Amino acid sequence: MPAYFVAVREAVNDPEQMKIYGEKAEKSAAVHQPVPLALYGRLRHTDGGAVEGAVILEFPTFEAAEAWYDSPEYQEAVAHRFRGATYRTFIIQGVTGE
Repeated sequence: MPAYFVAVREAVNDPEQMKIYGEKAEKSAAVHQPVPLALYGRLRHTDGGAVEGAVILEFPTFEAAEAWYDSPEYQEAVAHRFRGATYRTFIIQGVTGE
């Protein structure tokens, strides 16, 4: 069953840290191969406060998503995201069409 990593960016406070994060996160993706479903695309706010952008990455299983997030490659990247912006992130189990 698929799982999704969802990142909602509320504000960037250090663009240089975010640049480093992007480079390192891309390298971690090469190892774990998530499928990008949304990458800071067009956004319409419908409820709640405004956000700057969002990302949705698909993984084949919940465990695969956790393995990517917890991997040394991504943890090296995420330290820069913590310094560079305010995000809310989570991993959510998907459903199958069956």
